[in-house]
Amino acid sequence: MKVSIVTVTYNSESTVEDTIKSVVNQDYQDIEYIIIDGLSTDSTLAIVNRYKNKIAKIISEKDNGIYDAISKGISMASGDVVVALNSDDMYASNNVISKVVALFKQTHTDVVYGDLNYVDRHDTSKIIRKWRSGEYKKGLFLKGWMPPHPTFFARKTCYEKYGSFNLSLRSSADYELMLRFIHKHEVMVAYLPMLIVNMRAGGQSNVSFKNRYKANQEDKKAWAINGLKPGLLTLIRKPLSKIKQYFQ
Repeated sequence: MKVSIVTVTYNSESTVEDTIKSVVNQDYQDIEYIIIDGLSTDSTLAIVNRYKNKIAKIISEKDNGIYDAISKGISMASGDVVVALNSDDMYASNNVISKVVALFKQTHTDVVYGDLNYVDRHDTSKIIRKWRSGEYKKGLFLKGWMPPHPTFFARKTCYEKYGSFNLSLRSSADYELMLRFIHKHEVMVAYLPMLIVNMRAGGQSNVSFKNRYKANQEDKKAWAINGLKPGLLTLIRKPLSKIKQYFQ
């Protein structure tokens, strides 16, 4: 089973090497690593090129944002399973991919997801909060649930059947895609109860009340464009669910 990992970069010189090392040091061999760069003006590409013998494809060209770039990487991926790893995120251990593949083979599922830690941007050994996803049960999206997207491994056939990211969304395109795959089309999912990704804290949708409000409006749109109706408290419970992550 080939796993395609897509990393999108743009002026990521301070973090991208950690991301790359966490991929190329995996103990699983059949990995296709794809890096999509948005014409970085710093030393990002110089760092990427240090590892070019371990990277299947390196593309640097203008794009229309992160989800457009990830979609580009997914479209050129030849793996059975595809995942996106942001350029400031890292796999938490060297056996992540082998564990993910083992679960795919064991369960014959369409999607595998796991757990994520938010870590300090400068001291990645310092944990800010813990996202423990838990087992999925039908209807959990109505209760504000979602898995962390950097841990979301999906078969390429899911993208071929149900489409890639909706580029009309800016901050909630990952939420909409997972809502579409899991809640609307009811693909098979399996939870891997292990830490998969360490993610540097500081996402744009959470840095201010204004951005959080915009993200909430996009979450509402994610349901509407799929012809779905959220529960009365769905869009409130989704951001509130993050509070308990600080006390895990």
